[in-house]
Amino acid sequence: MASDPKVHSFEDVSKHNKTKDCWLIISGKVYDVTPFMDDHPGGDEVLLSATGKDATNDFEDVGHSDSARDMLEKYYVGEIDTTTVPLKRAYVPPQQTPYNPDKTPDFVIKILQFLVPLLILGLAFVVRHYTKKE
Repeated sequence: MASDPKVHSFEDVSKHNKTKDCWLIISGKVYDVTPFMDDHPGGDEVLLSATGKDATNDFEDVGHSDSARDMLEKYYVGEIDTTTVPLKRAYVPPQQTPYNPDKTPDFVIKILQFLVPLLILGLAFVVRHYTKKE
C-alpha cells in the first residue's frame, strides 16, 4: 500500500461499474478488481452487483478466506471519502451488453443467415445438373 493513499469520492468510484472497469468499496477502502473479473469464483456478475454501493456486507456475508482477503491488497487503489457515501442508495443495475454466449458478432450471424440458404440452393442446382438424365 502507498504511504499516502488517494482518497476517492463515492461518485467517482460508482462510475467504475462495468466488466472492463470495476471498482468496489470494502471496509472503507477502494479496490480496482477489473483484472480479477474473469477469475472470480462467483463470476463477474457478483462483482458487478456490488458496484455503486458499499460492498462490505456483500463481501463479509460470503465468508471469504484469508487468502481472498490478502488478495485484495494487490487491487487497492485508495480510501473512500466516507462523507460522500450515501446512507442508503437504491440499487441501479450496472450497464451490460446483451448476453451472447458464443461471442459471435451479430453481423456475422446476419451474413450467415443470408449466405447459408444461397449455398444450399446452389448446391441443389449443381447436384441436379450432374444427376440429370440426358
